Amino acid sequence: MIRAGIVGAAGYTAGELFRILVNHPKVEITQAQSESQAGKPVTTTHSDLVGDTDLTFDGGLDYDKVDVIFLCKGHGESVRFLEANPAPASVKVVDLSHDYRLKRDGNDFVYGLPEINKALIMDAQKVANPGCFATCIQLGLLPAAQAGYIESDVHVSGITGSTGAGQSLSSTSHFSWRNNNMSVYKAFTHQHLGEIGQSLNQVSGKDFDISFIPYRGNFTRGIIVTSYFDSKVPLKEALEKYKSFYLDEPFVHLVDENPDIKQVVNSNKALIYLQKHNDKLMVISLIDNLLKGASGQAVQNMNLMFGLEEEEGLKLKSVAF
Repeated sequence: MIRAGIVGAAGYTAGELFRILVNHPKVEITQAQSESQAGKPVTTTHSDLVGDTDLTFDGGLDYDKVDVIFLCKGHGESVRFLEANPAPASVKVVDLSHDYRLKRDGNDFVYGLPEINKALIMDAQKVANPGCFATCIQLGLLPAAQAGYIESDVHVSGITGSTGAGQSLSSTSHFSWRNNNMSVYKAFTHQHLGEIGQSLNQVSGKDFDISFIPYRGNFTRGIIVTSYFDSKVPLKEALEKYKSFYLDEPFVHLVDENPDIKQVVNSNKALIYLQKHNDKLMVISLIDNLLKGASGQAVQNMNLMFGLEEEEGLKLKSVAF
């Protein structure tokens, strides 16, 4: 059995990791680290896990008890944690923060988007899990970028559920503010643009101008993104390219009808839908921000790192109603 530790174990992404890993046939959760909840049962925070785990939160981390750790700490905190607690060579690391996603000198993390880096992830000791918006946008654009279909700036709009803001309360995460409400945030400056551009350049050798307008949605989980750009490619050719690009990817599916968020919520799926409008190609992409956009993809990466089947423990069911 793979012994897994969750660091920053009291947040939303950690809760999703618990829900996946307690049912994973090849994993045992042996450590749940949280300074704020140390000494308390995990079920006091993740109350839906009653009957699934008897773990108690630890204030620290014992590397002798784990084979892999998932860092579920806030942005900037993963770097500080690993500087204070360097992981030994015997322990693999999957970081869910923004800290190691961008290439730079001294960064030995592999960018963990399996659809373009599967071979690297399989050999990796450390993986930087992609951001939720970044995952959704990249999966919609990567085949077009690789094929040279993008002939203009890329215009992107996307709506994310309230869990995308994390578990800590803010003025825009309270129910009374979110309910029956929407707003734009971080227009043109979203922190995921760097990793998106990095991956598009990886598959194409080109840099793209991306204008991204993100929205806060009045629902709990899920992301829907619409991207469009000038392209003379016929729709049939584009569809064939996308199908070929994702042929061996178990979680990415092209659909023939306009999709909706309920088709992906509580699953590790990504759905892609293409339309042609005169000389513009429009791509709609959808994921669950907490699963394919975070914890589900983290487990997908762990599976690859340990030589398991990519889908192991991730055959989760979406919500129809």
